Amino acid sequence: MSHLEQAIIQLLDKLKSVPPGTKRLEQPLDGKPKSSSIDWLDVQPHYPKFYWQSRDTREEVVALGQLHTFSEPAPAYAILDHNQRVWGGRSFDGHTAKNRRCMPAFFFLPQIELIRFDKGWRLAVNIGTNVDISIRALQRLIVSHQDLPPISTSVVAMTHTPTEEKWGQLVDDVLQGIQHNKFKKVVLARKTSIDLQTPISPAQLLKASYLNNHHSFHFLMALSPKHSFVGSTPERLYRRRGQELETEALAGTIGRGGNASHDMQLSNWLTQDVKNINENQYVVDDIQQSLAPHSRMVAIEEELRLVRLRKVQHLKRNIHAQLKAGINGVQLLQALQPTAAVAGLPRQAAMQYIEQNEPFARGWYAGSVGYLSHDGAEFCVAIRSALIVEDQLQLFAGAGIVPGSVAEHEWQELDKKMSTLLSLITEHPLLGVAS
Repeated sequence: MSHLEQAIIQLLDKLKSVPPGTKRLEQPLDGKPKSSSIDWLDVQPHYPKFYWQSRDTREEVVALGQLHTFSEPAPAYAILDHNQRVWGGRSFDGHTAKNRRCMPAFFFLPQIELIRFDKGWRLAVNIGTNVDISIRALQRLIVSHQDLPPISTSVVAMTHTPTEEKWGQLVDDVLQGIQHNKFKKVVLARKTSIDLQTPISPAQLLKASYLNNHHSFHFLMALSPKHSFVGSTPERLYRRRGQELETEALAGTIGRGGNASHDMQLSNWLTQDVKNINENQYVVDDIQQSLAPHSRMVAIEEELRLVRLRKVQHLKRNIHAQLKAGINGVQLLQALQPTAAVAGLPRQAAMQYIEQNEPFARGWYAGSVGYLSHDGAEFCVAIRSALIVEDQLQLFAGAGIVPGSVAEHEWQELDKKMSTLLSLITEHPLLGVAS
């Protein structure tokens, strides 16, 4: 019998005599599960399905099924016990005039969680008013299964929205707006719809990214078998532990070099380029301003850091705040999302421009994904992401337009950012496909 099967049996036994009012039971596993969490998640019959791995790799969570759901997260605090978390995300433009079909947010208290923290594993069940629901959820878990096969498909066609020509027009328009002091920065984005020779599952894409893209948050949010949002993002929106808050300004981008010498050349250029340094400073200023009403103190790292990922390099500055008493995770979400790194500055003017001029709705892309609890919260910024709706794959990427931006260079930056996920399918995405 596997360690996971033993934990399920032990939890089922505990549920038979659980004291009234108990909201959660946890059972440590005697060892790690036989297969990866992502393989296990893929075969489970429960929806929604949620996967999370923290950027430091210390925590990994599979959350399955729903006891409660929330279209706005604030009411969740009323039902949460001290050791429970709600998982989910907040969209970029849900329920705006542009995107009425997308929810403003989706959070859920799961029925079951499989959790790894460092090398320790545990299985947890959240309990509602009817214990039988929790028992049935545990009994439906599938333990024996085949591991996911690696991705084996090819790109048949690719369609960019906007087209490269339209992209150039939008960049020129934003630069004119900056000249006329309408805004300092606007982050323009692209959606790339991809037709594949054979479909891939969301879990396959997630697993391939998990194995290849390091120093990133990894997430999957599947609301149904036909609708999944997957991503591997380097960017934290915020992490709260009690009254301590950590966030960051991640803005300014260049690709990776073909060898160590070229890589270093590109790194040196990025850390000295005025346009990219200014873009990062805009994000710092925006975060500082957004946190000020909620904080007793905000400290900003003086030196710029360089973050090296598989396909790109970024400029980053860490920001730490001591929060005022009573500030919770929902207030921080509202204050920080969307940051200047995914929208622009001033925020409202940039958001209005995006809503009126970007030729697609972003939905979950550039929103936030993570969890809320009484004791803490953590959210990543949902970039380097893909939406899988039935058999269609949609990739997203954005670029900050500031003084000095060149449309052609920004388009190439979008290609590099999209390659975080696209290169897992093909290393030659632009050969023989429509654009």
